[in-house]
Amino acid sequence: MNYFELFGFEVFPRISQSLLSKKYISLQRESHPDFFTRETGSEQDEALDKSADINKAYKIFKNPDDTLAYFLQVKGIIVPGEKFELPSDFLMEMMDLNESISDSPENGKKAAAAFQVGLGEEMEYNIASLSQDGENLSVLEELKSLYYRKKYLNRILDRLAD
Repeated sequence: MNYFELFGFEVFPRISQSLLSKKYISLQRESHPDFFTRETGSEQDEALDKSADINKAYKIFKNPDDTLAYFLQVKGIIVPGEKFELPSDFLMEMMDLNESISDSPENGKKAAAAFQVGLGEEMEYNIASLSQDGENLSVLEELKSLYYRKKYLNRILDRLAD
């Protein structure tokens, strides 16, 4: 099941949130199991399955990072369960960041937040360039790397929030 096709969206790493909500409501009106209570058991099961797919797609598209990951999976750039090797320079920066957090948690948090903003800006720049050429392999690979770097940094930030 391709969730972009299910929602009738272009395969792209960003989804309009207002369009997403409208499309979700429309699809659930057509497919929600509550509207199939008088139908046969197989039709009810089919409605239940479709409604579950709609809910799962909506959850993915509601989160920009999950949307990007799903987009990269559809494009064959990310393979579920793969072990992505982060760039060594990034890992060195994260070691420095962790040391900074240990020395001064408040300054470390600020540095991590600034790093996160930088990754986000770089990600948006690459996404914007995809609107010109959605099949540019080097941009898709860079988005993959940015996705995994952001995911790594988010784990650090989550740890700081505790």
